[in-house]
Amino acid sequence: MNLNTITTVKRPANADEIGGWEAGDAWLAGGTWLFSEPQAATHTLIDLEQLDWPALQVSPDGIEIAATCRIIEIYRLACPAEWTAAPLLRECCNALLASFKIWNAATVGGNICMSLPAGAMISLVTALDGTLSLWPRNGQPRVVPALDFVTGNHQNILQAGELLRSIHLPATALARRYALRRASLVKLGRSAALLIGTGGDDGDLLITITASTQRPVQLAFAAIPTAEELRRAIAAAIPDDEYFDDVNGLPEYRRHLTYNFAEQIRVELAQSGSQA
Repeated sequence: MNLNTITTVKRPANADEIGGWEAGDAWLAGGTWLFSEPQAATHTLIDLEQLDWPALQVSPDGIEIAATCRIIEIYRLACPAEWTAAPLLRECCNALLASFKIWNAATVGGNICMSLPAGAMISLVTALDGTLSLWPRNGQPRVVPALDFVTGNHQNILQAGELLRSIHLPATALARRYALRRASLVKLGRSAALLIGTGGDDGDLLITITASTQRPVQLAFAAIPTAEELRRAIAAAIPDDEYFDDVNGLPEYRRHLTYNFAEQIRVELAQSGSQA
């Protein structure tokens, strides 16, 4: 879509050139949402491409993902064999409501900053204990847990003009066992529920609930819980009015999926843990 309200496009070569921020400014990365509908209140685009941030950096500490990393790049990333949860990168890409053509333009940071309940990159980074590096326009950079970033549908903790710079996924999380469950009304549709469980060698269990709720919810257990303990934990963490409601599923449907998928994950990781 042509954005006929845009009068200025800035292409800073480094962070110092970004400058201040005013109402009507917007960051431009992949632009797959920005150019999908009118942006009547926007007059200036600040293109991040010229900053030339390395898309992906793999080290013994984990993966550093630039906010401008394309979905296709994280999908193709080769990871060390000992990172048993690394297939989640591909599985979460496949959970996006987007064609392979969009993968070549859409960015990891853009999906996170959209802060949709069904944002699959949000599911990925929260389930893998990710941390986000944020750059305020006036102030020092801050690092926040990915779990705390999204606060509701289309809502997050970004301040005016604040920029998501990068995401770090620790190797400790990538080395855990995992199980994923997802449902959508059609095969390539927007997720109605997306749950990811991870388990460590010490027998703990971490279940991350997304898409069915307005924001990510995480349940941590020191040991595999019983089915009843899991149900009680979900009920305590997610009031009935926290389940999301849109054309992709009623709250009651999403609640059912959440309990059902969580139990499947509990059983799967309990079995794989006993075989380890």
